[in-house]
Amino acid sequence: MKKIIGYILLMTMVIIVIPFIIVKGCSTVVEDLIPMDEPEILEKNEVLYLDVYVASEGETKKMPLEEYLIGVVAAEMPAKFETEALKAQAVAARTYAYGRMKKIYASNNSDAHRGADVCTDSGHCQAWISRADAIKKWGEDSGKENWDKIKRAVNETENIIIWYENKVVNPLYHANSGGITENSENVWDGVEVPYLRSVKSKGEDASSEYEVVTTFKEEDFISAFKSELPDLKIEEENLLDQVEVLERTDSERVDRIKVGDVNLKGTDFRRILDLRSTNFIIEEEESGEIKITTIGYGHGVGMSQWGANHLAKEGKGFEEIIKHYYKEVELDNIKNIEENFENY
Repeated sequence: MKKIIGYILLMTMVIIVIPFIIVKGCSTVVEDLIPMDEPEILEKNEVLYLDVYVASEGETKKMPLEEYLIGVVAAEMPAKFETEALKAQAVAARTYAYGRMKKIYASNNSDAHRGADVCTDSGHCQAWISRADAIKKWGEDSGKENWDKIKRAVNETENIIIWYENKVVNPLYHANSGGITENSENVWDGVEVPYLRSVKSKGEDASSEYEVVTTFKEEDFISAFKSELPDLKIEEENLLDQVEVLERTDSERVDRIKVGDVNLKGTDFRRILDLRSTNFIIEEEESGEIKITTIGYGHGVGMSQWGANHLAKEGKGFEEIIKHYYKEVELDNIKNIEENFENY
């Protein structure tokens, strides 16, 4: 009888407990796209706090959500942008943080946050900067004015987050889409999110870095790929004849590309060469170097920050901006959502 009970306990650990531990880790953006079936519901407080792993300091700090957001907007979007664009960024950043505070979007990368809700590494979560560092970066003359401008944008959208079909969204955003944003599944295979659809995004060429040229020596180009694909068959002679764009998405980003004898995702090609986007063309310079021209900056999914600023300049409010980039969403106050969490 004891053996039977022991066997039952062992199987319970294998089937239920171990997978639960694995799922509860921290994550990459790919794993974060889809909400968990049973989000963790935390106790409601008048002031919402979250644990932030400050990567530059190597420690976790507890911060009021709204104060944390000022540092996020200051780090993520130029202070010179229009106020309504800053408000849209504040709403997107608040929604991102709230989804992770409530464990609606979880992750498997347990080291990234050191157990905190979010980290300040922009390669994994949202960027963040302290008031002192922001003012130092901007200069004393304009620093305080910039900080106060961003603080007002956060305060005037206090507690507002983005909602889709009774669920908190995962509001991805990027710097510049190059004129049209991307469908989520074209960046992360098989992850089709209904509100992360491709839309036109005007005015992004106002950025001085809208179009960027990067050059590579042939040996450096080959070395970059062989460091990850050691068995890759490719030669310096007639190098561009061995590189071919096979397929582009509807937004003109490279979906599949052949390098030597290997077919790659455009996103992998971008990562290996550290390019600004997957919207690129490849040419050969007279010097023999490889010239790659990229359009836009970032993965292209969700809200374009430069596009948001253009819409704000056209007189659009932050809600209109949000609803342009996230399809069929609604905005609501956290307090209202907290009262209706039983709908999850």
